Amino acid sequence: MIGRRPRVALVVQRAGREVNGGAETLCRDVAMRLAVDWDVTIVTTTAVDYLTWEPEFAAGPGDIEGVPVLRFDVDETRSRHDFDRLSQRIVTRLDSAPLAEQEAWMRAQGPYSTSLLRYLEDHGREYDLVFFYTYLYATTYFGLPLVQDRAVLVPFAHDEWPIHLSMWNQFFTRPREIVLSTPEERDFLQRRFRAQFDGPIIGIGVDMPEDAQGDRFRRRFGIPNPYAIYVGRIDPSKGCEQLLEDFARVKKYRADHLLLVMLGRAAMPIPNVPYLRALGFVDEQTKFDALAGSEMLIMPSSLESLSISLLEVWSVGRPALVNAASDVLVGQSRRANAGLWYNDAAEMSAAIPLLRAQPGDILGANGREFVQRSYAWPKIVEKYQAVYDGIAVPATTPA
Repeated sequence: MIGRRPRVALVVQRAGREVNGGAETLCRDVAMRLAVDWDVTIVTTTAVDYLTWEPEFAAGPGDIEGVPVLRFDVDETRSRHDFDRLSQRIVTRLDSAPLAEQEAWMRAQGPYSTSLLRYLEDHGREYDLVFFYTYLYATTYFGLPLVQDRAVLVPFAHDEWPIHLSMWNQFFTRPREIVLSTPEERDFLQRRFRAQFDGPIIGIGVDMPEDAQGDRFRRRFGIPNPYAIYVGRIDPSKGCEQLLEDFARVKKYRADHLLLVMLGRAAMPIPNVPYLRALGFVDEQTKFDALAGSEMLIMPSSLESLSISLLEVWSVGRPALVNAASDVLVGQSRRANAGLWYNDAAEMSAAIPLLRAQPGDILGANGREFVQRSYAWPKIVEKYQAVYDGIAVPATTPA
């Protein structure tokens, strides 16, 4: 091990408490934990909205709750119409599209920041390791090769169409290490690339909340009825459109008072119906109060590499109902013995009363024990330390 505090950079497409994406949350929370004993810098862009990459922060140095952050301007904001047109053109030619066309798509995907890439090229070797969070964005695709001798990829990979582009075949051989989030993510990558992925499975730590009060949440937002909850970006790509359709059918099947509460920023229209409460982005305490007061978490996404929301709801002893199409969500629920899964609205309707009865309390208790055993922060930090000890490259100059 290098005889001083580890010096690392964590590169992610956007960062801040205002951002509620899974990879971004993982990056931020890992940075805050490692910063206790490591010299950590988050390298990111000025954007918050992943649909446009519009600047929300000033470029330059700053911090996120005490962790140093360097923000860089994005070269161009994204036109959703133009990007969708590029995607439609390339999606049917994942293996055959020329590399130049694939990389043009990646630049349009963004966020492409010449100044961020120049920083990595000029200063990346001032860090012992450079972690890149999520494979999917331009900050990773164009940034990682610049520091590949000390690069660690945390891919957050799952079976979505972009990962089948041929440009990833070479890219996934570049990092010194690949840190995985779940066994299902490892298995998927091995099928996709027909290669072994032996990197550590780490995931994220969860703070076990000591003061999560469901009654406090109910009083604050005037919610007297029992409710199921969704936490995360409210987006069709996260299964939210289908969730709203399925829950509407459930309400027709079951004439009860169960509400659906949704927490998170909306990237889609939300219907005005009496059984739905969409409360937007909330602070951490409010989120955990809401989870603690819920009957269950419903997680409708079929495209996950790790669900932080599952770990959070289990940390307050509540069960989960997840999309059966996601191997990751079903795998997490099986390992924790803390949830059920559904294929359609009829199965959702059948599962809800089971989770509202005593078995739901048992599953929730199982989930809490599972999180304590497998996702306590000291265990996560220990695994990151092992990665550092195994592959860190001494920085060439002081950061």
